[in-house]
Amino acid sequence: MNPGLHDMLQAMGPQAGNIVDLWRVFLFLCTLVFAAILVALILALRRAPRSHTQEAPDLSMVNQPEPRLRRSVTAAVTASVLGLLVLLAASVFTDRALARLSLKDAVNIEVTAHQWWWTVRYIDGPVSETFETANEIHVPVGRPVIVKLNSDDVIHSFWVPSLAGKRDLIPGRTATLNFQADRPGIYRGQCAEFCGFQHTFMAFEVQAHPQAEYDAWRQQQLKIPAPPADAQARHGMMLFQSVQCALCHTVQGTIAQGKRAPDLTHLGSRRMIGSGVLANTPANLASWIADPQKHKPGTNMPANPMSGEDLAALVAYMGTLQ
Repeated sequence: MNPGLHDMLQAMGPQAGNIVDLWRVFLFLCTLVFAAILVALILALRRAPRSHTQEAPDLSMVNQPEPRLRRSVTAAVTASVLGLLVLLAASVFTDRALARLSLKDAVNIEVTAHQWWWTVRYIDGPVSETFETANEIHVPVGRPVIVKLNSDDVIHSFWVPSLAGKRDLIPGRTATLNFQADRPGIYRGQCAEFCGFQHTFMAFEVQAHPQAEYDAWRQQQLKIPAPPADAQARHGMMLFQSVQCALCHTVQGTIAQGKRAPDLTHLGSRRMIGSGVLANTPANLASWIADPQKHKPGTNMPANPMSGEDLAALVAYMGTLQ
């Protein structure tokens, strides 16, 4: 699937499929009603009596019974009520279908929204196997996923249209969303609730893998990156731990244990940086580190003026975090 595609009509899981079916029922019925209204309007305009301003109004029909008109109005009201009942029933059945997703052998994930990025925490198994990533959610194909949703600041909304519906994240409350990916691929997600200046650039990805690939990815995430062997990367590691990077970011196995910004332990393996703003390439990473406000004005990360040599070393170190 195209990683840039954000299309609710391409359902890649049972939850999204149920929502698409409901949307089609609404579309068909509303289109039918709209067409009927247009036909009625055209007929009314064609049958309307013609007169001139100089002529006196014809009031002869005012007090006469109009059984045909009464029948037409009654039929229209009845059809409208039946249509609304059909939509109500379709909504109830869809809601029940969404609730019937089996949660056996589910993957448990906790997602916390921030302005303007996402913390993703995998909470299956013992505490020693809990780990964090940012702005990417990896799931196995064919297994249900239970996502606990929290907000760190304002109201956000979690939406992966190809896999599930929207769910609001309200500060102080925990919401839950269940979904399942039936096909491998990369599915784009987005915050769907206006949450501030960079709301548009608060994206994330759900990457669905075959079970074996997911298991391998999970085992890799549990590993602590080895210290770099390259002299330039070692210099970058020293810079990372000695400047303000370590105050906000975490890299497991180092003194960097900040909690106010994305965990960078395995940054080198991610496709995007800045919550979907830029592809994760050395050039983009260097530009982001030097001046993140250039790419995402209002983000909490400050500019980092440094020499070209130091910046290249820092980027080289980031590339070793696989």
